[in-house]
Amino acid sequence: MGTEKRYCSICAWRENCQKRFSVATDSFGMVICPDFTRDLSIKDKDIDEAEKREKEN
Repeated sequence: MGTEKRYCSICAWRENCQKRFSVATDSFGMVICPDFTRDLSIKDKDIDEAEKREKEN
């Protein structure tokens, strides 16, 4: 069982968000935003691959 990932880049409102990338984050880099709603078109597999590429660079 994994934890829910909460990043601005996977929020359903990211295109129209006025708080984008300026909200508080926790020690894992996940956003603490009351308006966060996950974009269901982005699958966990896509997120995991992006995180892996980012760590390699």
